[in-house]
Amino acid sequence: MTRARAMVSRCLGVSGARDVAGAATLADALRYLAATPYRRDLDAEAGLAGAQRAISATLLWHLRVLAGWQPRAGTAMLRLLASGFETANVDDHARVLSGAEHLPAVRPYRLGALATAWPRLSEAGSPAELRAALAGSMWGDPGADSAAAVAVGIRIAAAQRTAAAVPQAVYWAAGRLALLVGREVFLADRALTPPSARRAARVLGSEAVGAASFPDFVRRLPATARWVMDGIETPEDLWRGETRWWIRLQRDGHDLMRGSGLGSSPVVGAVALLSADAWRVRGALELAARGGGSLEALDVLV
Repeated sequence: MTRARAMVSRCLGVSGARDVAGAATLADALRYLAATPYRRDLDAEAGLAGAQRAISATLLWHLRVLAGWQPRAGTAMLRLLASGFETANVDDHARVLSGAEHLPAVRPYRLGALATAWPRLSEAGSPAELRAALAGSMWGDPGADSAAAVAVGIRIAAAQRTAAAVPQAVYWAAGRLALLVGREVFLADRALTPPSARRAARVLGSEAVGAASFPDFVRRLPATARWVMDGIETPEDLWRGETRWWIRLQRDGHDLMRGSGLGSSPVVGAVALLSADAWRVRGALELAARGGGSLEALDVLV
């Protein structure tokens, strides 16, 4: 508990994020961040995308440090909670393998002990090899070798595994999965591959995953996921659920940190608060890059 609190003390907080958002230029914002725990990996000459990625890399470093303080079971739990970094690495690799040569080169996130299968996945030399490597790993077969199928498949697998293994994160995992399936099926109009549909059904239920319309999908979601769709009537409004998801993550994180200190709850709470803080700072940097503004303009966590 003490170590989790110590790590959370590295959050910039709402006040600090407001200072970043109010900077007149991105360069001013980066100079401000250079005196904070987010200075790690920060390049004063970076553009917005590079600066935001550096914020994410600092979050990953904090999670790696937190994992280093945990017993084996705690590290396994953190590996699931931090799986977004491995999925990002796989996304980038899948796009390169698909021939998207116009994309700028991106250095993979350094996962350390939080890697699930990344070192082996990074060795795949074709989309078919990447799919086979995923199928032979804990992520499972995404059902197709296109970059889109891989991106969706690995995220569905991450949500399903997290919901099954981290009780404190069930509502986060289910809510995130509902947003993903809603965007993919009803906004992008792309059917889930059979393996991904089966994994999603383990969390959202087969009736929701097989729904023929967006209203029917929302209506059939379990309570663990329906909360994120409150008031959302069309797929075009799913972005509102994204903001709601982050708000709940922060609120639940505070609740978990205020607990008895026994078990893994304080660690899960620390992950939630660190993640929400990094998301808020990334939003603040976007405002600074536009010439400065209020955090409320991006509807981030205030």
